[in-house]
Amino acid sequence: MMAFASKLLVFVAFSLAVHNTVALKQKATRIQFYMHDIVGGPQPTAVRVAGRSNFTGQDSIAAMFGSISVMDNPLTATPSMNSTLVGRAQGIYAMSSQEKELSLLMTLTYAFTTGPYNGSTFSVVGRNPVMKEVREMPVVGGTGKFRLACGYCLARTYSMTQMEAVIGYNVTLLHY
Repeated sequence: MMAFASKLLVFVAFSLAVHNTVALKQKATRIQFYMHDIVGGPQPTAVRVAGRSNFTGQDSIAAMFGSISVMDNPLTATPSMNSTLVGRAQGIYAMSSQEKELSLLMTLTYAFTTGPYNGSTFSVVGRNPVMKEVREMPVVGGTGKFRLACGYCLARTYSMTQMEAVIGYNVTLLHY
């Protein structure tokens, strides 16, 4: 009889857990912002911390293979650096292609510091073939208002001049 009662208790606990999980309603949030990646000048926001020094070939993409940069890039509401600062993109990116296509492996957390998402973050881990017009990357988690987030972001280079790139992000997040 004791074994039956234990099994019944486990079943009831499991049923309640499933019911509570199903009761959570998933929300969809769409966000657009611009990231400013500055690799030169007196105040760079992305700094190369590792790379090849023994490359002797002519291929500029192959020469960058293995380079790793750490970033703390500003996120703004519009493409202008003078527009409202909404957060920071912090993380690393590595040059991950050896030939033909310049591609980054990105591990970034987008942290919001103002507005309705202040204190919330989401993270992206994935391949970014930077010369494609639109790049899709996966959202793999989040915190705050984006807790348990999944989704994707579409990145488009808005402008690129020598040592600065402005990238527009359209993000779709599913979260609880």
